[in-house]
Amino acid sequence: MIRSEKLTYQDPKSNHIYEGVICWDDSTERKKPGVLVAHTFKGQSDFEVEKAKKLAKLGYVGFALDMYGQGNRANTPEDADALMQPFLDDRSLLLNNILLAFDTLKKHAQVDETKCGGIGFCFGGKCMLDMARSGADINGVVSFHGIYDQPGLKHTGDVKASILVLHGWEDPLAKPDSTVALGHELTERNADWQILAFGHTGHSFTNPKANFHDKGMFYQEASNRRAWQAMVSFFEEVFAKKIN
Repeated sequence: MIRSEKLTYQDPKSNHIYEGVICWDDSTERKKPGVLVAHTFKGQSDFEVEKAKKLAKLGYVGFALDMYGQGNRANTPEDADALMQPFLDDRSLLLNNILLAFDTLKKHAQVDETKCGGIGFCFGGKCMLDMARSGADINGVVSFHGIYDQPGLKHTGDVKASILVLHGWEDPLAKPDSTVALGHELTERNADWQILAFGHTGHSFTNPKANFHDKGMFYQEASNRRAWQAMVSFFEEVFAKKIN
């Protein structure tokens, strides 16, 4: 049976409180790989919780994390922009909060801390890439229709995480030149990387509620299905075994 619990955690530096949802199959007590789920610019929502539950059904511990803080969720795009902007202005703040969530996941009683990964959607994809760029000791990260600009934090050395980028070729927020630039960047950092681009696909292609074709933001059922299956295969590989 899939169990879901709210999980609050605190930043020891700022004392800010964050609230995520953690999900796992409670039919076994053995430790499982943990997978972060980083949210869109709207903040943690049912969308990410459902992804965490799907990960739990695959045999993982899914953690729908919270980047903005307990109670900080957006009801409008304008609210979402306001919540996200501080993290765009200060990518060290973004990195601090994603690493805080990662540390929280690793400490959970159900998680094998030697086997952890993460997925992120839109803004969450940026979070996953920034964590990988930092050299964090995480097995693998997946960006779904993320944003690829570098954080400007002068990270050096090899990227430890394997990286899978799931990309809509017509995404107006991540145009082909930025996608190519990301490939060059990850190559220079000696990363194990893959970029899978889907044709006739824009931004937000995993979200059934996205219906803004004029803005290049729309759900694409086939791309969503193919992307999820690619993620499943990716984690089976990086965790070195298939979990039944």
